[in-house]
Order: sequence, then structure tokens, then C-alpha cells
Amino acid sequence: MTLMRELPPLRSLPRRLEAACYNRVRLALRRLGRPLRLALPQHRGIEAVLDDDAWVCVDTTRDDLPVLAWRAFAVQGRDSLHRPVDCRLELYHYHAGLIMGSALEALEAALHARLAPVAAGGADDAAG
Repeated sequence: MTLMRELPPLRSLPRRLEAACYNRVRLALRRLGRPLRLALPQHRGIEAVLDDDAWVCVDTTRDDLPVLAWRAFAVQGRDSLHRPVDCRLELYHYHAGLIMGSALEALEAALHARLAPVAAGGADDAAG
């Protein structure tokens, strides 16, 4: 996202993503295409835009201004699918910290819903 490169985060925090969450996003990007945009119904006006290098939650009511983003995934040399993935969580809004946990949960739920029809359709794809 070009806007993220122009807009510095208010705060950047180290985070660790569960392997299942990271792997599910990678699988979704592979099966459903890039970038992948998902509505997060629990957060009115917030959508997640997923790509290989960043997962960005944007405010659709404000021309897709970033609210928060997971970036800088430490996957170089990753050799185990079961290990957590370190990353940076960047906060672009003063109140982004209030939703960072629930936004990730909503993202996982939205991914599960989008991937379920693909899996039921018999698509067989290796993770990676």
C-alpha cells in the first residue's frame, strides 16, 4: 500500500503471531489471490487488506486510511510450519491499540469463512 509508505506509524510494537494464523493467511493469499480484502463486520468501517508483506486494517469511511498493520514478518529461513512468526505491529491511529487483538480475531474468523467454500470445493493446495 503506497499510503502506508508515506504515513509513518504513531507506534511500532514487536508481536508474535501464532503459526496457525500466519499459515492461514498465506494459504488464503495463495488460493484467493493477492491482495485479498476482507470485511471485519465486528468493526464497523474496518476492512483488512492482506498481501505478502503486510496485513493492513483500513478505515473505509476515511478513504482507506490505515488504522493498524502487521508487517516485517520474520520468515527468512523459516523451516517449521508449527512455530510462531515474529513481526511488527504498526499503529496508525490513536485508538488502534483498543482493537488490535479483536481485529486479529475478526480477521481469522473472516479468513475461515472465506476459505471454507474453497476447501469444500475440493481444492488441494500445499502450504507455502
